[in-house]
Amino acid sequence: MSHVTRQISRRSMLRAAGATAGAVGAGIGIGIGTSVPAAAAGASLVHPGLLHTRADLDRMAARVKAGAQPYTAGFAELAANPHARSDWRPRPSSVVHRGAGSPQNYAALYKDIHAAYQNALRWHITGESAHADTAVAILNAWSATLTRLAGSADRFLAAGLYGYQFANAAELVRDHEDFEAERFRGMLLDVFHPLSESFLAHHNNAVVTNYWTNWDLCNMACVLAIGIHCDDRAKVDRVVEYFKHGEGLGSIRNAIPVVYDDGLGEWLEAGRDQGHALLGVGLMGTICEMAWNQGIDLYGHDDSRFLKGAQYVAKWAMGGEVPFTANTRRKGAIGGWSGSETVTEAAAVNPEMTRPIWAMIANHYTRRRSLPASYVTRIAARSAPEGGGGNYGPDSGGYDQLGFGTLAFTRERTTGAAGAAGTGGSPSATAAAGGAAGAGDAAGARSGADPRPQTATTASPSASPAGGDLAATGSNGLLGWTAATGVTALAGGMLLLRRRDRARREPQ
Repeated sequence: MSHVTRQISRRSMLRAAGATAGAVGAGIGIGIGTSVPAAAAGASLVHPGLLHTRADLDRMAARVKAGAQPYTAGFAELAANPHARSDWRPRPSSVVHRGAGSPQNYAALYKDIHAAYQNALRWHITGESAHADTAVAILNAWSATLTRLAGSADRFLAAGLYGYQFANAAELVRDHEDFEAERFRGMLLDVFHPLSESFLAHHNNAVVTNYWTNWDLCNMACVLAIGIHCDDRAKVDRVVEYFKHGEGLGSIRNAIPVVYDDGLGEWLEAGRDQGHALLGVGLMGTICEMAWNQGIDLYGHDDSRFLKGAQYVAKWAMGGEVPFTANTRRKGAIGGWSGSETVTEAAAVNPEMTRPIWAMIANHYTRRRSLPASYVTRIAARSAPEGGGGNYGPDSGGYDQLGFGTLAFTRERTTGAAGAAGTGGSPSATAAAGGAAGAGDAAGARSGADPRPQTATTASPSASPAGGDLAATGSNGLLGWTAATGVTALAGGMLLLRRRDRARREPQ
């Protein structure tokens, strides 16, 4: 029986145990570098509180005004993007189609969403009201017009991707006097949420493993973002539970089914292709960040399992050799056709391919948590400064992430304590930041060449050094990112994980 199949078949056995363990707090992470989240279960939701908190927005504005790098480089990417212009005009439709066999018109939707988000972000940074007016006009136009998402199964992708992005754009202008807030929430709840919830519950009437990881993740992101924006904690809790124990391939242990002795966590879609693997990592990071801003630590869940998966994808995407355990997933429709697909090796990659997903992840683990994450740090450096929708190709894949991570997520390193969830990175508890450095990983980082390390055979605990990943902060932040492949900015190496995570398949 395959690993993926074994996971699904034993999921119900773990659910009760997982629920008991999780009852201690709302999403408290386990293991290295975790801290007690700021918001307890039942507390009011934070606003703005999706990808950006008030502290985040204030930090961006202050750093750009001060001319600090790398914020100014990130803001230059935003200002140069045509979607961020205040003369953008929306093109709403009552029905949006995505997928073969339908008159596809969804490009206007995702372009307008990115225009709303970019203008809203630009308003918060510059204070220029014209950008706020444009963002509000776009959102109001769509909430007054859109009634349905249609098409093939791809309609679930449209609901997931554009639902979470719409909610993030709206969160930035939620208190603007001209924003039709109630009508917009109605659109999210009536048009986007039902499709995303239906997918998570029924997977389009297919067997639960029929759809790859990113299908689950985008719909999880949608339900979570709508839950937060609409102050619906039940929806938030739904996604947290699914992230930890869901049947589909988007739950954490199905998305990252194997953890190896060197601390890399195999990303399931690495066996599919590079583009979808990057999409999945970006979506899981988005879920973790939105949850974190509500006091829920999914980043640290299961001994920071997401970090292990992100490290794996970062190394592989840079052309490094990664281990791969063959897996078989069941495919087919309930009561209809059935089959299976076996993947035996990681797909080929183009090291030049990039997506704006890495700054958010690197800043969380290395600056909020002071954990070494060398592959993530290095690929973030390669990708900086990150742009957004429209900067990564004209097709829909270039709009799958909101982007601008260099501007939005660069932060000071937390010193002496781990940042608390929901506080924008302020210290709240002493960090257990010690990790073990893989010798080969550190060597690869020092050389700045081929990211394939020597085999690490021993490891010993050590505290995160003061001059570790992303050592430079504040106005010198760009130097820290740029130097991430050199000896001055990288003293740690990859996090090696607890012995209970030694190389093996982990039965569920």
